[in-house]
Amino acid sequence: MSALLDVRGLCAGYGDAAVLHDVGLAVPEGSIVAVLGANGAGKTTLLRALSGLLRATMGSIVFDGADTAGVPVERLVRRGLAHVPEGRGVIDELTVDENLRLGGLWKNADHGHIYTLFPALAGRRRHLGHQLSGGERQMLAIGRALVAEPKLLLLDEPSLGLAPRVVAQLMRLLRRLTDSSGVAVLLVEQNVRSALSIADRGVVMSLGRVVVDAVAGDLRDDDRLRHAYLGF
Repeated sequence: MSALLDVRGLCAGYGDAAVLHDVGLAVPEGSIVAVLGANGAGKTTLLRALSGLLRATMGSIVFDGADTAGVPVERLVRRGLAHVPEGRGVIDELTVDENLRLGGLWKNADHGHIYTLFPALAGRRRHLGHQLSGGERQMLAIGRALVAEPKLLLLDEPSLGLAPRVVAQLMRLLRRLTDSSGVAVLLVEQNVRSALSIADRGVVMSLGRVVVDAVAGDLRDDDRLRHAYLGF
C-alpha cells in the first residue's frame, strides 16, 4: 500500500516550547495506525500539526501526494483530511441531524449514510447534542467528520470517558469502516489494548519523539516493548 500520509523530520511546538522532535511516520491508504504514549508525549500536538492547526517549524507533511506546508485548514479539509479532536466538539444546541448536516455543508453532501453506519443515532436525529450519552456524542462527532467522505480521519482519544462496552463497539466500527470504505485512520489513544486490537501499525511516542514504529500485532505481543513503553 502506498502512503496516504508521509511525515518526515517533523518539529513543532508552542512559542519557545518545542514539543515534537524529528517525528516521522506513515499512514498507508486504507489502514489504521495507532499513536500511543503517556500524557505529554506529544500525540495531540502531532494531530494539530497534521491538520494545519499548528504550524510545523521543520520537516515535511505530505498528504495524498502533496506537501501541506502553508495550506489553510479549510483546504486540507477539502483535500480529504478530517480531524476529530479530543472533547468531541458536538454543538449542544443543534440536533443530531443539524450537527451531521454541518459536516457536509461545504460540498452539499448527503448525510443519510451516517445513520446506517451509526444506527444508534438514527432514533436520536431530532435530539439536541446535550441530550446524548457520551458514546452517542462520540459517534456523532465521528459521523459528522465522515459526512464529506474524507480520505484520512485523525481521531484524538475517541474512547475517553466511555464505558468499556461502548469502547469495544466503537473500535469494531472503526475497523469495519476502514475495511469497507478504505478511509485511513490515524488514531491517538490511551486505551492501548483496544487500539492495538484494530490497528495495522502502532507508533509509540515519548517526550515528543517516535520511539517505536511496528506492526500492531508485534507490538501487542512483545512483552519487552509493552513493559518499556506502554506500561502493561
